[in-house]
Formats: sequence, structure tokens, C-alpha cells
Amino acid sequence: MTQSKVILKTAEGMAPHGGELVNLEAPKGQVDQLTKEAQGLKKVRLGSKETSDLEMLGIGAFSPLAGFMNRDDYMNVVKSMHLANGLLWSVPVTLSVSSDAASSLKEGEKIALVGESGTTLATMMVQDKYTYNKAVEAENVYRTTEEAHPGVAAMYGQEDVLIGGPVSIIQRPPHDNLQEYRLTPAETRAAFAEKGWQRIVGFQTRNPVHRAHEYIQKCALEAVDGLLLHPLVGDTKGDDIPADVRMRCYQVLLENYYPKDRVLLSVMPAAMRYAGPREAIFHALIRKNYGCTHFIVGRDHAGVGTYYGTYDAQDLLKQQSPEELGITPLYFDNTFFCKKCEGMASLKTCPHDSSNHISLSGTQVRNMLAAGELPPPEFSRPEVARVLIESMKN
Repeated sequence: MTQSKVILKTAEGMAPHGGELVNLEAPKGQVDQLTKEAQGLKKVRLGSKETSDLEMLGIGAFSPLAGFMNRDDYMNVVKSMHLANGLLWSVPVTLSVSSDAASSLKEGEKIALVGESGTTLATMMVQDKYTYNKAVEAENVYRTTEEAHPGVAAMYGQEDVLIGGPVSIIQRPPHDNLQEYRLTPAETRAAFAEKGWQRIVGFQTRNPVHRAHEYIQKCALEAVDGLLLHPLVGDTKGDDIPADVRMRCYQVLLENYYPKDRVLLSVMPAAMRYAGPREAIFHALIRKNYGCTHFIVGRDHAGVGTYYGTYDAQDLLKQQSPEELGITPLYFDNTFFCKKCEGMASLKTCPHDSSNHISLSGTQVRNMLAAGELPPPEFSRPEVARVLIESMKN
């Protein structure tokens, strides 16, 4: 396998998860050779989630993983949130194939991984092939076996055999949007160093930033040098707002309400799992690889529906040792605009009754936007709301 590993640091003593930032992209001088070699290999076609995972592996965002998980890593992650070597890791990163396809693959055999468009993206050495219990994974990772949960439904829709092994990236999955924002962990780390940032807080989002998000980001900015606003742009639920629209929201917000030298906007190509507490750890470790020293965890992080308690993600993170986690979580309570306080506040800082709090449900906001109405400015910046209204019209 062609692979290079480079240890990169941002703050003093701050290293990627496992100590090394993995680079699985083939050197330019070997791309033609690998492409030609791949033509004669058996091919496995990836779905969109697996394609996103392959990109995250290739650029080092999933460091220290060097490929899709083998049996030992998978079983340990599902049962104990640790890799076989004992390193903290909370969410499986796997590649499934049908039983028929698996029967034609041999352990120790090199195969080609092909994207949805038919483009060869990588080669993979099949180290392991194994069956797995989907109900056990659902119960352990998602805390439910209900197919109504989008992450569980996606996992149930996988094939019945997993194949694991190291990968070598021939080319990243092609994208026709957001090119200037697709920074790799090595590139965000270089940007932080150039800016002179030593303490960097990461913010995970799959939604437009509203006033509550803005409030906790700016609270965090008071204690650090810079903010990595890092929206996830891989697969999300069908009713989530498209990535292009969200990015326009982030752009108008940063242009009007944030200091330009304190924020870096970049995108993360991962797919959402909606795994709640486990995914909160997953997101923290990924931002550690991108060079962050701190990570914001608010209410119901990576949650969906009523599957997780409001602060279950925070509780699980607090159970991890600081040495294992290697990034400092910043925990925030539910935030809102209080009419009596005349400003943004949280349950930690506001003494007033909830009747004074401006809080809207997602359904209320969507109905207002669909009608062309701006939500209250205490809930959403008007510039952001206008972008959303325009997108709904189109």
C-alpha cells in the first residue's frame, strides 16, 4: 500500500488522534501506474456514504485509520468504543458488499474502489471479510433498533458482509461545488499556524447558524484564538437544508457579524450518522485531526427526534478521560433570547421564566420562511433568513 504519514502539530503538545496525521493519497508520480493497475482489478462500487468515508480516510480526517475497519476493530468499536489497539473511537467506518460479491473476493487480494459515477477512486487490500449483526450495532451505536431512526435505517440498508483493509487513494471523489472551502486537515492546520492561532475551537453543524449558535460560538471565541466553523456537507436527512444554501447563510453571517480575522470557514465531507452521544465523540476526534484544541458541544449534539436526552452527548463526553480524548469539549446549555434580560442567555445565566424566552420550533420556522416571513431578529439574523426564503422560493 502506498501511504505516507506526517506528524503535524498546532498548539504545543497538540497532535492528531493517535499521534499521526495519516495521508493515504498516492503520490502524483504513482497515480498513472495505480490507475492502470486498477483497471485489471475486481471492482467494488461505493455508495455516497462510503465515498464520503473514503475521502475522510484519504485526507487524514479519520486518523489513525488507514482504511475500512477489519473485524477486530469493528467489534471493539461497536462494543467498547475503542479500536483493537485500545485507542478511543466511537463510530464504525465500514464497507459492505453483498454475499455474492464477498464470495468472489479473497483475503490478501487487492481490489479497486469505484465511485457512483464509475470513476476509480482508490485501491484496497482486502485484509478481512466478515459478517456482522446489524441489530447489535444499532443497539450499541445508535441506542435503538428502530428503523425510523435515519442512521439505523441506513445501516440496515447495507449489504450483509463487511470487508476491511488499508486503502490507497488514486483521486479524491469529484465535487462540483464549494471547492475553495474543502480544506484538508493538513491545510486547516497550516492556516491556523499562518494566523498564529494556538487555541482553536471547532463547531459542528448541519444547519444554518441561528442566534443561539452565534451566541455560543462567540462565548467560545472569548477564550480561544480562533473559530473553525466546520459544517458537514456529506449525506444528511432528506429534509435537512442543502449544503449550498447553508453555505450562503454562513457567508452572509460571517460577513456581517463576525471579526474576519477570528474565523475560518471550511467544510467537512463526512456523512451524518445521527448517532447522538457516540457521534459527538466522533465529531470531536475528527476536529482534533483538523487541528482544533477545543470543541463546542451544545444540546442534543448529532441527535434526531427524541432518541437521545438533551445532554446525553455531553454526559458521554464527560465520561472520557482528557488524555484519551485529547481535545477539550466546551459544554453549552440551551440558549435563547430573553426579553427581560434583553439579550441572549442560557439556563445557566438567565433567572427568568420561559415565557420570556423567544424559542421557535423547526416547524414554525419553516412555515414562516415558506410564507416569506422573517423570523424574529432575536431568533435569526435577517440576512440569513432572506437566504433561506429565497432558496425556498426557488
